[in-house]
Formats: sequence, C-alpha cells, structure tokens
Amino acid sequence: MIAKLISKLQEKTDLTYEEMNQVMTDVLSGNTSDSENADFLSNLADKGETDDELLGMLDKMQEFSLKIEPKNTGAIIDMCGTGGDKLQTFNISTTASFVVAAAGGIVAKHGNRSSSGISGSADIFEYFGYDLNLEPSQIADILEKHNIGFMFAQKFHPAMRYVSAARKQLGKRTAFNLLGPLSNPAGVKNQLVGVFSIEYLDRLPKILKRKGAKNIMTVRSDDGMDEFSTSSTNRVCILRDDKVLMNAIDPEVVGLHKSSLKDIQIQTKEDAIKSFVGVLNNTANQAMIETTALNAAGGLIVANISNNFEEAVELALNTIKDGKAFSLLEKFVQDTGDVSKLKEIIDG
Repeated sequence: MIAKLISKLQEKTDLTYEEMNQVMTDVLSGNTSDSENADFLSNLADKGETDDELLGMLDKMQEFSLKIEPKNTGAIIDMCGTGGDKLQTFNISTTASFVVAAAGGIVAKHGNRSSSGISGSADIFEYFGYDLNLEPSQIADILEKHNIGFMFAQKFHPAMRYVSAARKQLGKRTAFNLLGPLSNPAGVKNQLVGVFSIEYLDRLPKILKRKGAKNIMTVRSDDGMDEFSTSSTNRVCILRDDKVLMNAIDPEVVGLHKSSLKDIQIQTKEDAIKSFVGVLNNTANQAMIETTALNAAGGLIVANISNNFEEAVELALNTIKDGKAFSLLEKFVQDTGDVSKLKEIIDG
C-alpha cells in the first residue's frame, strides 16, 4: 500500500484521512522498510501536509502510544515547542512548566532528548535523577503529588522506533516534528505549543479543535523562536470557546524588558542545567527570568488561571521571586531524583 501512496504524493496528490490512517498502521507496526518510510515522509513534506493527513497520522500515533490517566482535578496542560529552531536557547518550556505548576497549574510535560538544541526536556529531568522509564501509573502519582510530571516520548511512543532510522536518514523536518507535541499521552485538552513556522500558527489549533481541544495557544516569535521571546514581537493564535483568534504580544507592553537573544543562549549541557536552576531560584539574568515568565504566562492562560498576559506575567514573576518555583523543584527532586545533584548546582 505504501508504494501506491508514495506515487500519489510524488504527483502532489493529497491523501485522504483514511489512506493516511491505514498506511500509518503499517508504518507503526514495522511492516514497511526504512527506505519506504523515508520516501513516504520526504514526499509528504515536499507536497506539504494537509490537515486531514496530519490528523490521520496523529490519531494513529495516539492509538499506538501508552497512555497516562491523571488523578488530578482541574485543567491539565502541556507546554512545549516543535523544536528545531537551532537557536541554542536554554530549556525555556521546561523551566516555565515548573513556574506554572508552582503558581497553581497542572503540567503533564511530554518531551524528548534534544533534536537540534544542546539539551532537551528529558536531559534536564534525567540529570536530576528522574527515571525516564517510569510506568504511566507512577507518573500519574507524581503528577497528583507535585502538579508536574514528565512523560518521556520514547517510552510512551514505542512504535516510533520504526521511523527513527528514516527520520535520521532524511535529516530534515517531517510531519512527526509537528505531531510530537500534539500527542501528549495524558490526553491534555489545554496546551501551549511553539511552532517552527508561521504557517502552522493557526493550523494546529484547528487540527486540535477537531480532536476536542478546549484551550490552545500557539506561538512563534519574530526572531525565529518556537517559544515566546522577550527580544521581539510574538505571533500568537488562541483557540478558546471554539473561536480561533490571532494576536501579537509585545514583551514591553506586558511589563517586561526588551532583551537580546544572546542573553538566553547557552553552549553546553552544564549551562542548560545552571540556567534552569538559576531561573527557578531567581539568580539567572533578567532576560532568562523574564523569558521564562512570558512563556509561563502563556501556560497560565491556557490553564485558565490567568485571564490576560499582564496578569499572568505578574503572577509568573512573583512565583519565581517569592521562592515558590524553586521550592517546588526541591520537593520534586527530593521525591523523584537525587537531591545532591541540585545541591551541586546551587553550591556551584
């Protein structure tokens, strides 16, 4: 079947939802070869993926994944980017996730090791001794206790191993880069997603709306980040109450200082860890703290905790300044990892 669909894609013919759903069953069952998978993904990218095609892939990815059933009451969110901006910034969404959780949100973080950056969310959690291979029920317990938990994509999407060779071989973005952040195993309906291209800013909320999403925000900064930036204007698309609205968020308008991209860039994994801890204990530079606060603000809005960016930014900054964010990190690491690792960084 895949050969026939590759021919269709080469002719720039769109696939139906059903065709995509069927072929993904073969792909994720390991019934296709690496070269077929590479051909398929490459031709799909060259043609350009339709919403139906992406939805067909996403539904099948979720069907093949492990699931977590959270016990928390209240809106559970995820916040992450599609990755691949190659700007080597510190782990903004991971840091912001702890701020959101400390401010009253519930964050079921889903992520991987870094694809193009120095350090991904999994690298941070792993550094502090968190077991990336925890079972879904164990993560549900952690999430209930701390209002934050981490689901390692490789653990929760074992069928994705069948496309890893093809993705490596291609060395370029494929539909899976886009779908990874949308395939949260906790089935979140509220999400902040950074996108690598302005084209997807309004498309992703519309795709997620078809899956029953409630409160979605996508962001792309004018300086090329798949996160909120304090060094440029940010383009935002919000799905709320079944309406999709576009907006632009200027950091200075919401009470923050204009920064430079170089202030939030890192060079090593050690820098990544130090920046993460430094923001949460309020010792990092202003740009890192405010970039985290702006991203946390997006999370607080999709979590229905704040109504607007001014209010959300203030709450995020106060959560860092009054020590709540760092206190959560300490308790989290004590419970799920090795607290001596945290002491090492602080004593530096």
